[in-house]
Amino acid sequence: MKTSYFLPLLFLTFCGLHTLAQNAAVRQPGGSLKLLKTGTGKPRNIVFILADDHRYDALGFLHTQDFIETPNLDRMAREGAYLPNAFVNNSLCSPSRASILTGLYSHKHTVIDNNHAVPNNLIFFPQYLQQVGYQTAMIGKWHAGNDGDEPKRGFNYWLSFKGQGSYWPVKNGLNFNGKHIPQKGYITDELTDYAIDFLSHRKRDKPFMLYLAHKGVHADFIPADRDKGRAAKYQFKPPFTMDPKNVEGAPMWVQNQRNSWHGVDFPYHSDLDIGEYYKRYAETLHSVDESVGKVMEYLKKEGLLESTLIIYMGDNGFQFGEHGLIDKRNAYEASMRVPLLAYCPQLIKPGTVVKQVVANIDVAPTLLDAAGLKAPAYMDGASYLPLLQGKTVTNWRKGLLYEYYWERSFPQTPTMHALRNNQFKYIHYYGIWDTDELYDLQADPLETKNLIRDTAYAKTVKSMNKQLFQALADTKGMYLPLNTDVGGQQNLRNKHGAAEAKFPGYLIKEPKKGKDKD
Repeated sequence: MKTSYFLPLLFLTFCGLHTLAQNAAVRQPGGSLKLLKTGTGKPRNIVFILADDHRYDALGFLHTQDFIETPNLDRMAREGAYLPNAFVNNSLCSPSRASILTGLYSHKHTVIDNNHAVPNNLIFFPQYLQQVGYQTAMIGKWHAGNDGDEPKRGFNYWLSFKGQGSYWPVKNGLNFNGKHIPQKGYITDELTDYAIDFLSHRKRDKPFMLYLAHKGVHADFIPADRDKGRAAKYQFKPPFTMDPKNVEGAPMWVQNQRNSWHGVDFPYHSDLDIGEYYKRYAETLHSVDESVGKVMEYLKKEGLLESTLIIYMGDNGFQFGEHGLIDKRNAYEASMRVPLLAYCPQLIKPGTVVKQVVANIDVAPTLLDAAGLKAPAYMDGASYLPLLQGKTVTNWRKGLLYEYYWERSFPQTPTMHALRNNQFKYIHYYGIWDTDELYDLQADPLETKNLIRDTAYAKTVKSMNKQLFQALADTKGMYLPLNTDVGGQQNLRNKHGAAEAKFPGYLIKEPKKGKDKD
């Protein structure tokens, strides 16, 4: 076969197989939107609130930084449920949001970056809710791929904006049910107003599902005028691993990323002060917390607060110096862990703490369960509604699969897969000349000592490597989804920042004589 024919044929064959595999993996038989009912009672009203880049410990009641103020989220934890072991399977906006909407791993829904459109074959959980009479609303940041701001399938009420949107008004910055309209005020307040507008004009004889997705607290952090300076009097407590002397066995790519767009030596190619940056983040978060309070107050006024299931979550974590890094993407705890709170007095006892590992892939099955529907078999997640109710779930997951795929725009972070269980985290890198990582999270929760080359843990590494690839095989993840190049590259280094990492000693060897092999 001639090369000129073979290459296109190979490409088409690969794409065809890829598409067939994806369609088979993510759709109901025949594309049906009908689900079996659980028979557990009346469909429950649902409010799902999603914050952007809200890290797992940026909650007032955890006291990790003195300047974090979240009284309404604290109330949700106090009077409802707190899930301290909540994670995302891919710490990046679009992949995580696509997993929330579909209940699928990134390698299944194939939304692996922020720049490409969502495949048309994907079904979003609100589509199933519509089939059983729910009024559904999407208000806020969509950004599940670069799909613009047009109304998406599954929603009766739509208010969104392009990409990341703007904290302060821009001309015709909002899309309201297909029509572009001006943004009038601070984005968090405006989204809250639209959320209450939807609730106020709902049909009283039908259940509702409100998906409120805040722009806050996405960088660049801009607080509402009323919140500027709230954190000024407090001191930033640098994370222990911000000092490279406190980390042992870090991969070269992590050491080099310190001096990059996503590192503390050259953050966003600037001289940004990480402590002041975190304070701005906290000030910006305060209005998101106020929004939660306003929604809860409206539900109380309507007599719905006791019966409505409210879930609050972050779409991914965010680092403020951990391992010398900022932003997210990697598999370290501050990147992949998120806040997760639930409130519904009719279902959840005050002060409930769910210790099991839950993830973004579990959101869709959980909300379908609240609607009295059994999640479709193709979803990778499971409903944690029984856990919120204090019930025992004997077959709940023992570990969590994590994945991130290299982006040309941010080449400093490699493709990686990780497996995390209650004691260990194993991180496996693909396509780089470097070391993998293993951490004992019980003995070393800050991930300071990489145990990958410690012979005492050789069996653990071997076992978790096998489990990782078995999990990928079981979920049709044994391939690397690829996308076309989009945008520029943030690939510069600070001339006065940290020097390049040296190759570790275990990779330096004397040549053997008389050897001539490929």
